[in-house]
Amino acid sequence: MPDTESNAVATDPPGWQAQKSASTRNLIVESAIACFVELGYAGTTTTAMAAKAGLSRGAMLHHFPSKIDIVRAAVEHLHSKRLRAFRRAMTRTVAPGADRLVQGVQAFWDHVRHPMFVAFFELSVAARTDPELAGILSPTQEAFEREWYRTAKELFPEWDGRGDRFDIALDLTRYVMEGMAISFLTHKDGERDKRVLEYLAQKLQELRDR
Repeated sequence: MPDTESNAVATDPPGWQAQKSASTRNLIVESAIACFVELGYAGTTTTAMAAKAGLSRGAMLHHFPSKIDIVRAAVEHLHSKRLRAFRRAMTRTVAPGADRLVQGVQAFWDHVRHPMFVAFFELSVAARTDPELAGILSPTQEAFEREWYRTAKELFPEWDGRGDRFDIALDLTRYVMEGMAISFLTHKDGERDKRVLEYLAQKLQELRDR
């Protein structure tokens, strides 16, 4: 009698098992990030992550032996996705007659309201009292900030030659909008955010043009 299992394995395309494993790992990581957003870091257990991924806890732990292994992979994945999303947001075509700076303010505001920022914020708060998580999160945050700065320098060459005003503009933009995004997690007010963003863009233009 033919060994159908052996035949099935023999006819699998080369690398199929590796692709399947990578796909499952990616599913687990995406599910972990979704849990951070929905449940917070403290509420994200391996059981919750497995349920979100549609896997048994044992099957999930086959790919990641512990929660911290999943968290480490999730942080790396989140870092990569945030960088790609930031670059996409900042490289949208500028409408005719529009100020690139105003568009940049809106693009970054869209970025910090994305669920990826919420997930990162949840991890950042948890890392304050969790040295192991802080050790994972800190290097990726530093890498993001370096890439954020490099990308902004590349996309806004009109700031060249303005000394430390560019650095001040970036810090002002980041601190204001990240703070707003955190505040709006519990209280959204479209009129207030529009007013503050318009004022921020005005002050950045003054800083750029003076």
